[in-house]
Amino acid sequence: MAKRSLYQRLRSNAQVRTALFALGVLLMLVGIAIGPLPGPGFLIVFPLGLMLCLQNSAWAKRVYVRFKWRHPRYGAWTDRVMRRVSAARRRARRAPETPDGD
Repeated sequence: MAKRSLYQRLRSNAQVRTALFALGVLLMLVGIAIGPLPGPGFLIVFPLGLMLCLQNSAWAKRVYVRFKWRHPRYGAWTDRVMRRVSAARRRARRAPETPDGD
């Protein structure tokens, strides 16, 4: 059996997952608050908070999936910003097959 990392062991604890989710919500709120300020603060802070929420909450994942169904253009953008594996798979599937020259 493979050893689990410290991060994996901590995330298996419900209190730690709740704290990480709360931190994610806080980062999203801070991102919205600093949005009007000059600089790319919103583009850095908000996706980090969203990523923490999605990793630590089944409810947040369900809401995110519904959002992506209703707004596919924005869902694809957020997937690219967060570098989600599902976005890379989807882009690879949509890419036209290149002829191999035979």
